[in-house]
Amino acid sequence: MPQPPFASIDLGTNTARLLIGRVEVGEVVPLVVRRRITRLGGGFTRERGISDEAWQRSRDTLIAFADEMKRAGVVRSRAVATSAVRDAVNGPAFCADVLERTGIRLEVIDGREEGLLTLEGVLSALDRKEGDFCVFDVGGGSTEYTLAEGDSPLFTESLPLGVVRLTEGKPDLAAMEEKIVRELGRVKAKIVAAGLAERLGRATLVGTAGTATTLAAISLRMEEYDYRRVNNHVLSVGEIRDILALLAPLPPSERLKVPGLEKGREDLIIAGTLITLKTMELFGFEKMKVSDFGLLEGVLLNMAKTGGGTSSTSPDHQRS
Repeated sequence: MPQPPFASIDLGTNTARLLIGRVEVGEVVPLVVRRRITRLGGGFTRERGISDEAWQRSRDTLIAFADEMKRAGVVRSRAVATSAVRDAVNGPAFCADVLERTGIRLEVIDGREEGLLTLEGVLSALDRKEGDFCVFDVGGGSTEYTLAEGDSPLFTESLPLGVVRLTEGKPDLAAMEEKIVRELGRVKAKIVAAGLAERLGRATLVGTAGTATTLAAISLRMEEYDYRRVNNHVLSVGEIRDILALLAPLPPSERLKVPGLEKGREDLIIAGTLITLKTMELFGFEKMKVSDFGLLEGVLLNMAKTGGGTSSTSPDHQRS
């Protein structure tokens, strides 16, 4: 008899994702996958934090996720929140509201844990798991870099670089590039100071999350997204330069005509592509492997391994 399913939720600065599944022989067997662009970090300010509109969009999505988990008979779940909630002055109030309305207990994780859980998820579905890897996760509010030997992390760092943060906070491409180059220079200096420059030089670069998978979908000219084709797809630095050159001059509405570009990412893809391109150029990578797996799967795997998470015995959520 199959084991009851677990669930993981990744509430990011741009996207909310739900995975209901089982873990068999160290691999995720997905049963239900849901993803909505809620742009939790949209309209974010240092003084106010999460905006009212973003709060409502994200809470409504989590109500729908709670319903999905109940229908699926989920016995244990873990929901993590990242950069937007981490940085928001009203983050604790948002988490309390979500718990009251949905029964979902949001766990705000720091950048280091985010990077390590992402590594666990990425490696579970790579076609080659041995050797050195530089895994980077471009999010809405932050980007995590983890250098690892197989599944053993050697270095991890979270940078305040994210597609929502850059798109809403910088006036043009030049200002974005200046911020990206400055932050990447800082993390590269830390890698060198840690004596890991040689390891970085021979590592396989793996990109995960929305920017990387969108670049793969554009490369594959995908009208309908198929994670099986995207996962382990390899892009060259030249191809990514060509994609940026294609998209940057177009208004956001025209970018949506490019096969593979999902609605809701048409303004954010430029910042994400720029982070990806500068990562490759400054760290010396000619190719990037794309992973469709990441933080969401890492949370599920870690929960199954450690017995963590929250028992799904909460009372029905309240609606308003």
